[in-house]
Amino acid sequence: MPVIGASCPELRIVDRAQTRPIFYHIAEDAIVILEVLNKKTQTRPPTTLKNCRQPHPTYLRAIAGEP
Repeated sequence: MPVIGASCPELRIVDRAQTRPIFYHIAEDAIVILEVLNKKTQTRPPTTLKNCRQPHPTYLRAIAGEP
């Protein structure tokens, strides 16, 4: 299981001829699913890499109690 960023592993689900990568963030109190891709190539989209390498803003606002 490759790790993209801090606490952001990639789980690969093989489904017939496709691999479906799931990118998630592991926090103290939750596991946040960042993105699920349906892809046929080995490369990762640049936006996915960017999102995995920085703290997820929606999750950070939620744990801070902001709307």
